Amino acid sequence: MTQYTISFVGAGRVAGALCRALYSAGHIINLIVSESADSGLSLATECGAGWSDKLKFSGKHDVIIVAVPDHRLHDVLVEIGCDPETLVVHTAGSFGTDIFPVSIAKNGVFYPLQTFTCGRKLIFKDLPFFIESIGDESEELLMNLVVSLGAKVYKSDPEQRSKIHLAAVFVNNFSNHMLVSAKQIASEAGFSFEVLAPLITETFSKALAAGPENSQTGPAVRNDLNTIEKHLELLAFSPRLNRLYGEVTQSIIDNNKKQL
Repeated sequence: MTQYTISFVGAGRVAGALCRALYSAGHIINLIVSESADSGLSLATECGAGWSDKLKFSGKHDVIIVAVPDHRLHDVLVEIGCDPETLVVHTAGSFGTDIFPVSIAKNGVFYPLQTFTCGRKLIFKDLPFFIESIGDESEELLMNLVVSLGAKVYKSDPEQRSKIHLAAVFVNNFSNHMLVSAKQIASEAGFSFEVLAPLITETFSKALAAGPENSQTGPAVRNDLNTIEKHLELLAFSPRLNRLYGEVTQSIIDNNKKQL
């Protein structure tokens, strides 16, 4: 395995998980740059790195990984000062290489398709990374980083990555919102969220095994209007949930008609 010298901009959930994983994989973590000394110093100490709140990188760095919130990415990138031979990449799924200023000619994208949560240990084995870079050397570096984590690498252009990022919003953010809504309804019935755990597990396991298009069940697929009407009546306590149920139900009905 090729050992790389890596620095990070950011010390949050994504930066922390990637930094610890790459350090454990045998790479050298040189510097952590972050606004917060608390999180930055803590991460730097874990990974044998230095810490700074200045976006200036001196010395040898094979790659600088910028893992900051999307709304801050542009402002951070224009402030980075580093050797022109250093590869600078960001981890955002919804941006391409065009966000880099002309001062950073050697750039790329290193996007892990996963949700990151503080305090949860993440398994990187088989985790998909979507990469983009200019030049074979930079591409090889990013591919080697992914392989060193035991993850899977996919070359992607900005449009592909934006769409897979959108798909991830449906899978993660929208699904989680449905679980929040289900918890509220279960609470209205006097039960805890835990009673839904076996159903949640089976639903996602079945979708992965058989394909979600082959796993849809429920009154909308059967066009069971009586049950749908009863459900809408039960949701009288929440106009928001009533509206959400109606819209999603109609979407399922429409999608099922297309498949017939």
